[in-house]
Amino acid sequence: MFGRFGWAEILVIVVLVLILFGHNKIPGMMKNLADGINVFKKELKNKQIKKDDAGKSLNKKENGDVKKVGAAKIKNAPIKKTSAKKSK
Repeated sequence: MFGRFGWAEILVIVVLVLILFGHNKIPGMMKNLADGINVFKKELKNKQIKKDDAGKSLNKKENGDVKKVGAAKIKNAPIKKTSAKKSK
């Protein structure tokens, strides 16, 4: 019932979209849709890269190549200095 659209049905849908949104807003909506799709693809790619990196780091830990960087990170961490307020 809904699976096959002819040219007449598609034309009616396009006309309704133009009436509802107007010709000025449609390009902006399409740009936002394209930007959203691009961000989604980029995040999927980054997730795949992180997943691959996690697998490599697990293999290094199993081989005994673990680097100890925790203490160096803490030692070089920026310190916020706050001044104590004197009470009267």
